[in-house]
Amino acid sequence: QVQLVESGGGLVQPGASLRLSCAASGFTFSASGMMWYRQSPGKERELVAGISSAGYTTYADSVKGRFTIARDNARDTVYLQMNSLKFEDTAVYYCKSRWPQWGQGTQVTVAS
Repeated sequence: QVQLVESGGGLVQPGASLRLSCAASGFTFSASGMMWYRQSPGKERELVAGISSAGYTTYADSVKGRFTIARDNARDTVYLQMNSLKFEDTAVYYCKSRWPQWGQGTQVTVAS
């Protein structure tokens, strides 16, 4: 079955960087677009970044120029490099494939 395991979150100060990882299994990773979403308390889950099976990327306006999504098909892993983090980036971050399952998420907290 589809499994997605996110990692790499933590508590950082504004301006810091983090790299999130999502290890995927149970499906043909190389054939699936992959996405990162996030959800803050009291807010709906929002799409942060996506990468197609061919490597095309898309970003939410709020993270453009600061976040980079990448994939390693040899490792069935998708990454989210987050630079210049802001308070408003605080959220639980989830990765998602073309299939309906979600991972457990990883908490990112930006605080001074």
